[in-house]
Amino acid sequence: MKRSDMRLDEYTNLLWQQRKKETINESAENLVSLKNGKGLTSPSSELPTEELKMLQQYMHRSNLINMGKALPEGKKALVLRKFFKHKRNQQVEVFVNTDKEPIHFLGKVNTIGRDFVTLITLKDRIWIPFANIESAKVPYGLPEVSSTHQHFAYDEKLRTKLITRFSETVANKDVLIQQFFEESLQTNLQTWKNTRVQVTTNDREIIGKIIESKDGKILLKCGKDQRAISINDIILVKTVRLFNFLSLLGKQNRQVADE
Repeated sequence: MKRSDMRLDEYTNLLWQQRKKETINESAENLVSLKNGKGLTSPSSELPTEELKMLQQYMHRSNLINMGKALPEGKKALVLRKFFKHKRNQQVEVFVNTDKEPIHFLGKVNTIGRDFVTLITLKDRIWIPFANIESAKVPYGLPEVSSTHQHFAYDEKLRTKLITRFSETVANKDVLIQQFFEESLQTNLQTWKNTRVQVTTNDREIIGKIIESKDGKILLKCGKDQRAISINDIILVKTVRLFNFLSLLGKQNRQVADE
């Protein structure tokens, strides 16, 4: 009798009979998991885990290339975001375009947002929009090591909390917020209110304290005055130490008075 001519109950019985004749070889991973009382896991593929991991990395890179071809206007942000996520907490070199002359930064990748990256140096925190980055790379001579943020995947307690109380767990850790939710430059700067910064645009450098960042603008308090700067005009934002801040602010006020 052909399977197409069978009734459902007959076909089901046949499948169960064939199932009983199958030789089931349990994987070493499942055997260890059972021994530790964690139960069985469903395999992602018939491939060995290490081969599957390599295949997944290849697929992710291929998908990224295809997305870049389909969305050429978003390719730059996609590639930079992927690069910086793999280099979180590691040293990178970033070259920034300006109308005057290029700027070069060497620092550790800290925050990766939807449209920006934050670098940390010994003295400063620097926000750089993806649109102004010409290129980024690992400094010559440094080893290509895997991202240090991946240790979250091996923290069993954190893994359990993420599964059972996701929103509460993520909301209490800034690092997890950055990892699961991609902020824009505007929303990230809003969390740095009252921070002394130097905002660089193609026209000038503006020194002040962040009052707020919303509606496509960042509002700075520059001494007794306030200045609004469009987010789209920002080349980079850099923190300023107190001594330098007072000196630069005084110089800026004198320039404004001369104008």
